[in-house]
This record gives sequence, C-alpha cells and structure tokens, in this order.
Amino acid sequence: MLVRKSLRHVKYVHTLLYGGAKAGSIIGIMKTLGSDHTLQNNNAASFICHQVPDFRTFMYMRWSSLSTFAISDSIGASLDNGKAGPMAEYERRIASGELLAGDTFQLDTIKMLQRLYEDLLENEDSCQLDKCKDADKQTRGMWLWSSLLPNRSYSKVKGLYLFGGVGTGKTMLMDLFYEKLPSNWRRKRIHFHDFMLNVHSRLQMHKGVTDPLGLVAKEISDESILLCLDEFMVTDVADALILNRLFRHLFNKGVVIVCTSNRAPYQLYEGGLQRNLFLPFIQTVKERCLVHAIGSSTDYRKIGSAEQGFYFVGHKYNGYLKQKFLQLIGKDTPQPQIVEVVMGRKLEVPLGSDGCAFFPFEELCDRPLGAADYFGLFRNFHTLVLEGVPKFAAHNRTAAHRFITLVDVMYENRARFVCTAEASPIELFEQIVTISDAEKISNAKSSSLNDKGDVLDLCVDNELGFAKDRTISRYG
Repeated sequence: MLVRKSLRHVKYVHTLLYGGAKAGSIIGIMKTLGSDHTLQNNNAASFICHQVPDFRTFMYMRWSSLSTFAISDSIGASLDNGKAGPMAEYERRIASGELLAGDTFQLDTIKMLQRLYEDLLENEDSCQLDKCKDADKQTRGMWLWSSLLPNRSYSKVKGLYLFGGVGTGKTMLMDLFYEKLPSNWRRKRIHFHDFMLNVHSRLQMHKGVTDPLGLVAKEISDESILLCLDEFMVTDVADALILNRLFRHLFNKGVVIVCTSNRAPYQLYEGGLQRNLFLPFIQTVKERCLVHAIGSSTDYRKIGSAEQGFYFVGHKYNGYLKQKFLQLIGKDTPQPQIVEVVMGRKLEVPLGSDGCAFFPFEELCDRPLGAADYFGLFRNFHTLVLEGVPKFAAHNRTAAHRFITLVDVMYENRARFVCTAEASPIELFEQIVTISDAEKISNAKSSSLNDKGDVLDLCVDNELGFAKDRTISRYG
C-alpha cells in the first residue's frame, strides 16, 4: 500500500521534472527514465531512490513513510548495526574465545569507538554519510539549492586518533569498528602508506591547477566522508609538507578521520627536516580528533598467528632458502618478471613464479624503491623470499627505512615472509635507537665508547627507533 501510494508521487515528480509531459503508467515512467526495473517492493523503492533522487528533495516527509520496506539492503543493515555496533561485536568475540578478556586498555578504546559509532549514526544526515542521499547533489534542479546553501564545513562529529605500542590491538579494534558501519555509508579503510601514494598520484594528475590539494581533498571527500587510516606515520618530507593543508581541506569538507599510530601526535615526524612547517598539522589533528592512548603491554601478535613464514639466521642457509623457494613454487619454473607499480613505474622481480617472488636484500632495499613499489609487488605476489637481511646501523640507515616500509606493506597485504638474515630480529635492530635511548647509552657507557666499536655505529633516529618494535613484532 505504501509503495503504491509513493509511486503515485513519482508520477507527480515526473511531471515536475519533465515539463508537464503526460505521465502514464509507472512502468512507462521507468522506461522514460531509462530503466526496466520491476515493481517489487525493494526494487521499486530502490529505483525511486537512485533514479528519481529529486523525489526525496521535494517529498522527503512522504518518502520517509516507506522506511518499513527497507529502501535498500544497506539501510536494513544499518538498522541491524544500530542494535549491535563495535561494543557488542567485541563482547561476542570475547565470549567465543576469539579475543582475550580482561584488557582494560582495549575495553576503554572500544568504548570510545562505540561512542563515535553512535555519534555518526545520530548525525548521519548532517555528515552526508549515506551514498544514496548524497546523490541529490548530482541531480537536476539541485543547482538552485546548492547555490543558496553554504558549502560543507567541519563535521559535528570529531574523529579519533588511536596510538600505542606494537601488538596492542589498535588495527584490530579499528577494523572491528569499520566492519560494523552501515555499508551504504561513504567510508574507506586504507593503510596510510597507500593513502599518501593515492594523494601524490592525484596531485600528479592535477598538475597546473591553481589549488591541486583542494581539488584532491574534494575528490577524496566526495568518495569517502569517513576515513579509517591504519599505521599513521610520517617519515617523508614531501608528505610532511603537504599534510596540514591537505587535512585542513578534508576537515573543511566534513571528513571524519579515525586512525591508528605507534606515535602520539606530538611525536610525529620528530627530528624530521623542516619540522617547524609540520607542527601546525599536529594542532589540526588535536582540534578535529580525540586522541586516545592504548597502553596495553601485551603484544597480541605473539599469541597465535596466521600461516607462518620462515626465518633462517646465517648466510649458510642461503642455499636452503633457494631450495625452499623452489619447493613453494612446485613444478613451475621461476623466471624474471616485471611488475606494474604506479604512474608508469615498473619493478623488476629477479625470480618469480606461482605467487612467490625471490629477491636478494640489496635488490629490494638498497635501491631507490618505496611503498609504491612494495604495494605493486604484493598485488602480484603472496609470498616474498628475501636473501641476506643485514644488521642495521648508521651506515645503512636508508636500507633500514626501506626494510621497515617493506614489512609494513607486506603485513598490510597479509603476505608470507621467508628470509635469511645476519642475526635474530632483535639483534638486527640493536644499533637503531631513539634520541632518549642514545642519551641513556651515552651516560651509561661514556667511559667505554672507544672500546666498543659497534656503539660508534649507532643510528640515532626517532622514527626508526619507534618503528623497529613494530617490525620485529610482525616478522620476528
């Protein structure tokens, strides 16, 4: 009855939109609009929502009476999610034994994510989260309304910046939150490395435009009002110099950010070049996001794991590593391959077959490669066999940066890692220290610095010093 009643309103809207053309049957109207949808409950309602979105503009109160018919499957899912949300799912996983109980730090975090979830549901319309409703902007007649109404500004809802040590569950909790969001929302979950690669790619496309960052921010906000960024870290000066302007644009367009990081905001890009130009970004984050620390001392990555890789200590195992590679690819014959990366770039793979890639360490981490190359690699290969990971110190600092980025991307893509290394994971990074660690070492061993040559090769780097724990946790 409600569907039939509302379809009569479609006839009326058809008359408004098409200059008084005589409206015949509903089927005829659908054919006029280029659709052969049938009038079956959700299909009819969904057709109205997507093909005649002006109807909601003029007749919103009438259309709301159709809520019992679930305009789309995603709206029905939204109602179900409203009853549950991340908190209920977290409790379900504890009850089923998927997660360990008793972690008050995780519990405090999931409470904050639940509050954010409820705030977003409450402000769904003002945040313009619904994809279907947002389509109104593109329809005929809306130019008048958009010219009278102000542009989108800051969202009523603040985002969330989660930081803490490795393995504390930051990513798991954010993903749990993301999975419970209504599927009809404009949302995106992406690794921060991948996000910035996408930004730079878009900037390249908009070369010559007066304000390319503003245009990129508009494109991103049109696609996703809610952004979930995993592993937020800043090591690249090019990223550091544009982040404040980029995120100012995003926040001005109503974007809500949820992100995870190993670093507190004030520690981001610590010791980086021209950091004074980066500092306003830290204030921007604090203004638009609630900052929350996960202080758990438990590394959950070490409690059970997915399919294990292999880690062999010592160059004597290099021959065995190649045998392992051949065993993984079975009867296939490995051969050099070329992988497409981004913007026309290509990555040469020394040996590859059946989803497995073989590299000497120097080929992957001693060459000018970065996250884009590694993402391209793992889009094509599910297993990396890496020969000869060295100990890291001041003399190979750049290789250490690349190796950490490689492991981050590998972890994000859930790839398997098989390698030989000069030492155990912890020993590989012994010479990589933060500034505060270096001061402690200096005070404790000032009398013996000249007697211990390896201490002279200390690499004092805050970003590496913090990131190494994450890397060790992921493949150690």
